[in-house]
Amino acid sequence: MDLMQTLRERAAARPMRVAFPEGDNETMMRAVRELADEGLAQCVLVGDGAELARLAGERGISLDGIEVVDVTDEAANVACCERYLAHPDCRYKPKGAAKRMTRPLERALIMQVLGDVDVMFAGIANATGDIILAGQTIVGLADGVDTISSCGIAQVPGWSGGEDGLIGFGDSAVCVDPTPEELASIACASSDTVAALTGWDVRCALLSHSTDGSMDNALVDKVRAARNIANERRPDLKIDGEFQFDAAVRPDVAAKKVRRESEVAGRANLLIWPDINVGNIGVKIIQNLTGADAYGPMLQGFKKIVCDCSRSAPVSEIVGNVVMSCVRAQALAEGE
Repeated sequence: MDLMQTLRERAAARPMRVAFPEGDNETMMRAVRELADEGLAQCVLVGDGAELARLAGERGISLDGIEVVDVTDEAANVACCERYLAHPDCRYKPKGAAKRMTRPLERALIMQVLGDVDVMFAGIANATGDIILAGQTIVGLADGVDTISSCGIAQVPGWSGGEDGLIGFGDSAVCVDPTPEELASIACASSDTVAALTGWDVRCALLSHSTDGSMDNALVDKVRAARNIANERRPDLKIDGEFQFDAAVRPDVAAKKVRRESEVAGRANLLIWPDINVGNIGVKIIQNLTGADAYGPMLQGFKKIVCDCSRSAPVSEIVGNVVMSCVRAQALAEGE
């Protein structure tokens, strides 16, 4: 199963509007050009219009078919500010809102709030923390979510577990030491993210060094509490634990260790790490020992699709991450 090719086809079938507040960066601009040329997204550059045009000319990059929102256009800024101030999610007074019309990252997020774009994509010039803070302040958290987190998907060669060798995981990048409430949020948000990207019947396992009561300590208590909170908040999702890794993904091990009915044990296609240490180490073990391709991590937990990429991301990685973000935005739009 070629996950990325499937996602590209889905993105092209219904291109979403994506705001890029870092179009002055050459790598980002070239990625935007490729996305537009392949019909994968409706691209909107947000920044100084004259400077973007100048840079595009120097780089030999055409901006044909790419919309530019010029943050130096005073009349357009005033019109956008008035719309934003009238929106129930606006948290600023007139002076504060007006200032944010000229700041590309915040303007792009405000465009999301107003429904002018579906996705905001940045990270090559803005720090992850700045993107998360601005996203929380302007876009806000989704209902029932306590924390912003991340999720990814790995394609493991030669492995038949998960979902035909594909498995989701979260959080490996954002939430350092989640509380039970935050861990429950990660499980719920990751289940929604993976379902949106793949269409799977998601079976989410909360991982631990204990399986179904084999150990009893504070670390295990956190995972059990997270399971109970997640089940109470989202009874529509299949979230269970606590499971060791093998009990989560191998039916034969689950049959020995889990002595109760579970829709997840031995059949998990989404893994939730108990903290960022386990998550970061776990993903790198999977990648380096198996040669797995890992897609993501993707930010999640906002009301809209807010994205962050690596500072060193090449064009191909940016394009792939935008494609995944657009497919997630399609699913979000269908659910509204």
